Amino acid sequence: MSFLRISNLSVRLKKGPPLLRRVSLQVAAGDVHGLVGESGAGKSMIGKAVLGILPPSVEVTGGEIWLDGVDLLSLPLAERRRRIGATAALIPQDPLTALNPSHRIGPQITDRLVDILGWGRADANSRALELLAEVQIPDPARVLRSYPHELSGGMRQRILIASAFAAEPKLIVADEPTTALDVTVQKQILKLIAGMQARHGTALLFVTHDLGVVSKVCQRLSVLYAGMVVEDTSVADFFAAPRHAYSAALLAATPKYTDPAAGLQPVPDAVIAQVRAEVAAFDRGTRHG
Repeated sequence: MSFLRISNLSVRLKKGPPLLRRVSLQVAAGDVHGLVGESGAGKSMIGKAVLGILPPSVEVTGGEIWLDGVDLLSLPLAERRRRIGATAALIPQDPLTALNPSHRIGPQITDRLVDILGWGRADANSRALELLAEVQIPDPARVLRSYPHELSGGMRQRILIASAFAAEPKLIVADEPTTALDVTVQKQILKLIAGMQARHGTALLFVTHDLGVVSKVCQRLSVLYAGMVVEDTSVADFFAAPRHAYSAALLAATPKYTDPAAGLQPVPDAVIAQVRAEVAAFDRGTRHG
């Protein structure tokens, strides 16, 4: 059964162009679903729509977002925020800016537990210590007393992961969580997220540019172009035989680490022209439908 089901979700700039075009996808409880595509394809926009954190300049114009059997978009705003806060969480993209530099680490993990979920302060502090140990941070008590600038980027990303799992959410949106990290730390963080997800049984919506990451951590993926899903399939089927020409071109453009001498293969102009024509046809059908 799908824990997250997005049906025909449409998002646009207010008085501007579409950003998501009738996006539909499903994430089963405990599964990892990848969102891939080039910059500007709408990957992060899907995650923000699910979490109710779209920018003020953007509006949802249609569709449904079902989370744990409830259509979030049908709820009053206060109830929607309460349900999302109790059920879902975010691992943001940039650990160097995501933490408040003027606050110690401890409250940045525990305040959500206390203020939103009603935990006692002592229980919340104990939970924070457990989580920092689980994400393999040495001396958790010292780190809880630290400020973000006193910690490395890798440690800050581990703290953000711990914070996301703090309230045992059933869904986590991971928005390119390794982008700002060096390659060695990226590998450690990906392994950490995969291990935490498996142990906690959390559904994960994983936004990434990296098909190598998708192959390691995801069961299904959606390929996006200009806010439109061009392919939704299992990871195994995608790597065996992608159905859409754009998907095949993305896969072909992935660097081959087993063949360092092979040159990079950009997505062919003909494929870009094809998928742009599909988007244009979709928009014409939407206007006239």
